[in-house]
Amino acid sequence: MTVTIGRRELLATLGGAAAAWPFAARAQQPDKTPRVGYLRSGAPNNDPYHESFVRGMHDLGYVEGRNIAFEFRHYGDDVGSIPSLVSDLLRAKVDIIVAAGTPAIRAAQAATQTTPIVMIAADPLGMGLIAGLARPGGNTTGLALLSTELTAKRLELLKEVMPQAVRVAILQQPGNPAHPVFIDEIQPTARSLALTFRIFEASRSEDFERSFALMQEWPADAVIVLDDSVFISYRAIMAESAARHRLPLICGFQEMTRAGCLFSYSVSLKDMWYRLATYVDKILKGAQPSDLPVQQGAKFEFVINLKTANALGLDVPPTLLTRADEVIE
Repeated sequence: MTVTIGRRELLATLGGAAAAWPFAARAQQPDKTPRVGYLRSGAPNNDPYHESFVRGMHDLGYVEGRNIAFEFRHYGDDVGSIPSLVSDLLRAKVDIIVAAGTPAIRAAQAATQTTPIVMIAADPLGMGLIAGLARPGGNTTGLALLSTELTAKRLELLKEVMPQAVRVAILQQPGNPAHPVFIDEIQPTARSLALTFRIFEASRSEDFERSFALMQEWPADAVIVLDDSVFISYRAIMAESAARHRLPLICGFQEMTRAGCLFSYSVSLKDMWYRLATYVDKILKGAQPSDLPVQQGAKFEFVINLKTANALGLDVPPTLLTRADEVIE
């Protein structure tokens, strides 16, 4: 059974192609193979969403080497390298930049006002990446995660799994400018649940051990991991370190729960990356990014890792197990 939360009604599906985009991604000429740039964190051999995006493009009729070319770039955990990677994509004369995460999107917007940017972002309106959801304006459109609402829901689910929890550590990535916004906006939910939280940071693989040791020393009852592409990339290292310190991790995405988080609740990122291809297709056919509404996640997933719960000595209520989309045993 899928868990649902109160959330804004999904925006209308994308309309027909608008007037031709007058800049870099105008409708392709028959003899020109469109080139799409792809930018996200992690490493090429540790990217769980690459296949979803390429499959989405393939299902729309795009085959690499025949009628589409891709330029893949990954910045690992080095946020400072993003501007140079964006410049590299522009030198490669990409027609569209596909980017995930506020730092990457901002860097792309700073580098070009003409090349369309198709994004996945936690809170694009709140972070000023777009002018509006229905009409984003400028050269950027794509999908929104609703991370603030989802983080608040995860706190509620945490109290159902661990009603005794009082102290909750918040793990943020200091290079993510959206995280302070999320923390401010979930405070009312934390107060209503009688939760006290402290903020800890990690941005590189070696940071987790230090931060989890500090959390254990506090001591934290559980850890809320804020949505960030760096945390997704380091999900296995993070989960292993948390297990050594016997800290339950509450994470955003099912890929992280498979790696060892206690549970996750969010939209399906694989589904979002697959759907992102629709935006690329429409822009390549002449639509203007400014006229393509930013949509929200449509497929939600609640995944519980019962192996992790058992290792931590936690009893997950049967009512939660029946509500989960997947239980990892």
